[in-house]
Amino acid sequence: MKMLTTQLSGLLQRLATNHEEAIEDTARLLAQAGIGEGRVVLYGNKEMTGVLSNAIEGAEPFAHAIAYSATLQLGSMDRVWLFTRNSSDEKAVELARLLTKHNIPFAVVSAEKASEDNELSELADVYISTGILKGLIPNDEGERVVVPHLLASLFIYEAVKISYDEMLMNL
Repeated sequence: MKMLTTQLSGLLQRLATNHEEAIEDTARLLAQAGIGEGRVVLYGNKEMTGVLSNAIEGAEPFAHAIAYSATLQLGSMDRVWLFTRNSSDEKAVELARLLTKHNIPFAVVSAEKASEDNELSELADVYISTGILKGLIPNDEGERVVVPHLLASLFIYEAVKISYDEMLMNL
């Protein structure tokens, strides 16, 4: 338990320290929709749907947020926020290409670091890497376990939400 707590604390501290500017940039990008006539469209698959559930149905919903669906008509005032376990998620990359083609700004939270080989990071207006590429702690068999993609994404979500809410309040 102590090792898990230490590793998770370190992860969250690194996210807060290394991505402070990108968190503010994401909030600013999404606030463009929240302030205007747009919507904040959230995309996530697999375990990342947990972020969407929290944002839309949680105790403190994300203002102006809706879940992405393939039938949703996106407009130029909309802003999109993608959550994906890894940047090779083909559905997320396809959506990013579509958003880029239609000049709809978007932010991404994913595991891998931004690089020229990471198409998702290259397409995104703002990209935040959780840095989670393997488990945090070793088990008795020498494997690394506890891969907290959702937990890290929820932390980033909450950090962005704090800034986003402040921006909307200070209109």
